[in-house]
Amino acid sequence: MSLPKPVPGLVVSYSYLWAHEDRKGAEEGRKNRPCALIAARQIVEGREVVTVVPVTHSAPADPADAIEIPAPLKAHLGLDDMPSWIVVSETNDFLWPGPDLRPIAAGRFDYGMLPPRFYAYLRERILEAHARRKLRRIQRTE
Repeated sequence: MSLPKPVPGLVVSYSYLWAHEDRKGAEEGRKNRPCALIAARQIVEGREVVTVVPVTHSAPADPADAIEIPAPLKAHLGLDDMPSWIVVSETNDFLWPGPDLRPIAAGRFDYGMLPPRFYAYLRERILEAHARRKLRRIQRTE
């Protein structure tokens, strides 16, 4: 299996650990889900720390906490046709590729790329959540 290069805007399959699960002491996500990679930073020995945000079918209680994914974009990524949101109020950070990256098909770990304008909007919304002090970051370990 060949791993994709971790670039901002890439949508991967990942076992996301929600902030509420982390607070209860969980160390593993309960299910694999699409997650958008929003940052990749070089670190020692050539490994990168990446930051991802989750995709969910659950509508947010506060509309400021998520972005609804337009149906044409979901179709482009090969996701189902149910309404989905990208949560902008929490993230997971991990060393790429990490044990929680999951294959979606033989040899594939990614769904594709977000369009540049949508990614820029997503990044802006995440920065707004950070400015409101509403961004919860979960540091994952191997």
